Amino acid sequence: MGGHDGEREDVRDGSPGKGASGGGMATHGADLKRRFLASLVLTVPILLLSSPMGLTLPITLTFPGSDWVVAALATVLFLYGGMPFLRGAAGELKRRQPAMMTLVALGITTAYVYSIYAFVQRSVLHADGMHMDFFWELATLIVIMLLGHWVEMRAVMGAGDALKEMAELLPAQAHVEQPGGSFADVPLDEVQVGQTVVVEAGEKVPADGEVVRGESQVNEALVTGEARDVAKGAGDSVFGGSQNGDGTLYVRVTGTGESGYLAQVMKLVSQAQQEKSRAEVLSDKVARWLFYAAVGVGVAAFAAWLAVTGSVGDALTRMVTVFVIACPHALGLAIPLVAARSTFIGARHGLLVRRRRALEVAPHVNVVMMDKTGTLTEGDFRVAEVRAVGEGRSDDEVLAILAGLEQSSSHPLAASIVAAARDRGVRPEPVRDERAVAGVGVEGVLEDGRHALVANARHLDERGIPYDRDLFQSLAGRGLTVSFLVIDGAAAGVVAQGDEVKPTAREAVQQLKERGIAPVMLTGDNEEAARAVARDLGIDEFHAGLVPQDKVRLVQERRAAGDTVMMVGDGINDAPALAKADVGAAIGAGTDVAIDSADVVLVKSDPEDIVRLLDLGTSTTRKIKQNLWWGAGYNIAAIPLAAGVLAPAGILLSPAVGAVLMSLSTVIVAVNAMTLKA
Repeated sequence: MGGHDGEREDVRDGSPGKGASGGGMATHGADLKRRFLASLVLTVPILLLSSPMGLTLPITLTFPGSDWVVAALATVLFLYGGMPFLRGAAGELKRRQPAMMTLVALGITTAYVYSIYAFVQRSVLHADGMHMDFFWELATLIVIMLLGHWVEMRAVMGAGDALKEMAELLPAQAHVEQPGGSFADVPLDEVQVGQTVVVEAGEKVPADGEVVRGESQVNEALVTGEARDVAKGAGDSVFGGSQNGDGTLYVRVTGTGESGYLAQVMKLVSQAQQEKSRAEVLSDKVARWLFYAAVGVGVAAFAAWLAVTGSVGDALTRMVTVFVIACPHALGLAIPLVAARSTFIGARHGLLVRRRRALEVAPHVNVVMMDKTGTLTEGDFRVAEVRAVGEGRSDDEVLAILAGLEQSSSHPLAASIVAAARDRGVRPEPVRDERAVAGVGVEGVLEDGRHALVANARHLDERGIPYDRDLFQSLAGRGLTVSFLVIDGAAAGVVAQGDEVKPTAREAVQQLKERGIAPVMLTGDNEEAARAVARDLGIDEFHAGLVPQDKVRLVQERRAAGDTVMMVGDGINDAPALAKADVGAAIGAGTDVAIDSADVVLVKSDPEDIVRLLDLGTSTTRKIKQNLWWGAGYNIAAIPLAAGVLAPAGILLSPAVGAVLMSLSTVIVAVNAMTLKA
């Protein structure tokens, strides 16, 4: 806060841009489902009419022309079921970055082309020799891959289930005020911004808005995670989906549909699902090298087998086997399934992961910088003292001017001054041209033309404005936030406000220390008040009297020294520092959720969620590494076996066995991902 806490910035329009609907992901999931089901129907007769590696199975069926049926069905399957992989490979090759889809396309294309070649030789040209096809392997590969990608998509989409449940909290209709002053029930999707709705006792608030009249207690637990009922009256904001208490509220709608709070939350999760993390880029690199290895080993195997056996058929079989075995389905699922699971777990526990990279960096964090007001303390300030300085002005007159300057601000400190004036029956002094001064406070012009400013002691020191230092030390020593009223360059009054430390803040600090992580408190408050809070919490390092630029500098200095820094703030005033930190966490709900600089939003405003986030990141990273080894390890072992390096020992990996091993590794990866716990 500026004049009070050294943190205030003039960020008053917290409305986000248009929210992401997630329709593209849902459409893609539906397409994968259709392709999988259609491919499954095509696969059943292929499996019945063909056999793996030419082996005769007990349930294999044959009849005149069955080869033609298999070839036709396989062609449809390849072109329809395999199309997502072929398109993906085309995009990767166009970017000259072969990765997962290229490996998959290599496997199924090789299997199809070679099988058609074998079919033509055997059934069309009736050529002599054994011409074995891979239609059985082609069908199983495509179906397994489509199934895996569909399951993956469902898992990724499932990460937002907890938030979809929140969206379902909204009522189907709202009581909207009509031109004549009466109210009529209107479908929720027809409610417009600016309209007034009435929320009766016990009803759910239909949309984000501002209370214009009425008083009540509102339960926002299912929306914001705040367990306590919150008193609401004229001028207060309410969120759609929250539960009204015993009173009646008249609410002017400020956000509906995609502009509402719940839609903002959905947008955050949607962005997290669509972003590629560093580990996902790593998996693409692994797949790229596997592609090069498969091509290199496959060509080398062809040359070696041709030289040793002199049989083009045997050489082709080995090369095809290598290409088919190289298909990296397990590797493709290794990270997305874990990331989807961790995103889901986080959402269920009030940790909205906006950038999944934050979970990968979290295990390396060794410094957590935390804003004081609203993060470690409740941010629920109360005016402890108001004093006039000098002669000719009473304490109430000072409070009236302070309230006039602060009444347009929504900051907790400003709100407490306005509340104090209201409680004492003091009418705010008329002020014009008021504006926030970054890192200082708020200023304006009084009715008689005098300039008025609310500022902290640091600003007065910098400008050489004299003030009662003994009074300041006395108030600040009690842990109070002290601000000064400055009129025409002279100190005219002082206001001291108190804030309560959050119940879980001490435990959170202790847990960070036990993990070897250094807690650092940052605040724009005065040195004495900051020291009192830091001492209470057991924080050894703190920095007071900061403006937003100072916080950025401190973050940069720590990072330059080799530390991995997590910054925790309210999401608006700390936006620059949040963006600069390795991990930025916005603590608190409401419109702060929409802040673009935060990697994670801690909805419940609970300091212990900082520790929970770090633990979730550690668990997620562990699972990702495990799955990468399972996925890549299969390919590393299978490719040389498929090439026939152990053929002299009588060990030769067939595509059929390779397909079974590939399926097994995929199941292991999926099960391992689902074992990730909160």
